[in-house]
Amino acid sequence: MIMPVAHPQHRLDRIDQLRAVAMLWMTVFHFSFDLNHFGLIHENFYRDPFWTWQRTLIVSLFLFTAGLSQAVASSQGQGWPRFWRRWTQVAAAALLVTAGSLLMFPKSFIYFGVLHGIAVMLVLARLTVGWGRWLWPLGALAVCLPWLAATVIAQWPVLEVLNSRGLNWLGFISRKPITEDYVPLLPWLGVLWWGVAAGQWVLRHRPGWLGSGAAPAGGVSRGLAMLGRWSLSYYLLHQPVMIGLIGLAVYLVR
Repeated sequence: MIMPVAHPQHRLDRIDQLRAVAMLWMTVFHFSFDLNHFGLIHENFYRDPFWTWQRTLIVSLFLFTAGLSQAVASSQGQGWPRFWRRWTQVAAAALLVTAGSLLMFPKSFIYFGVLHGIAVMLVLARLTVGWGRWLWPLGALAVCLPWLAATVIAQWPVLEVLNSRGLNWLGFISRKPITEDYVPLLPWLGVLWWGVAAGQWVLRHRPGWLGSGAAPAGGVSRGLAMLGRWSLSYYLLHQPVMIGLIGLAVYLVR
């Protein structure tokens, strides 16, 4: 979703296209959410499985592609200075999301959403990229651990502190926080680790699957690759634009 590979000329178009598919899916999801916010449709985005599963799949696709990108970046020898430059952009964007959501949803603002999660997970992915095949079982462990949280916390009440805002970003919780977007380390780090492990496997055994790095042929393929390369800017702008346009339309009609 966020991190590019080492140099623009070495970007692999299939990863950008996969990221773009996630972005377009996210746009449809957010457009529906915005329609609901303005009362134009009536859906439960917090409990209806039709919407909650879509959110899970969209976030999973974003994080998996972020893991793929980290595998490619590592294979191309991306240095820490370049990593930190891009990471700073992601972290700054996360702060903007928090500020914007605080204005729009003061009681449920986003304090650890997808960009916050990605910022932390990218550092962890960078530090663990050399663990290779171990990332598969570690990813599975990260995905499964939250299922045990309620039982463990009930047995050891002292762990109730993990439900606090200061620690619930870890994801080992028994109560979901009230926030508009919540992407903690558990289970989502597991998905990103799987992306790293899958990327390393593909680079070793099927490098052609990720694309050649040359400009993709075809208008649709080229458009998807371009969209995937501007993912962070698109992510920050798409919601304010849609909310503004829908709000303007509602105001004009009423």
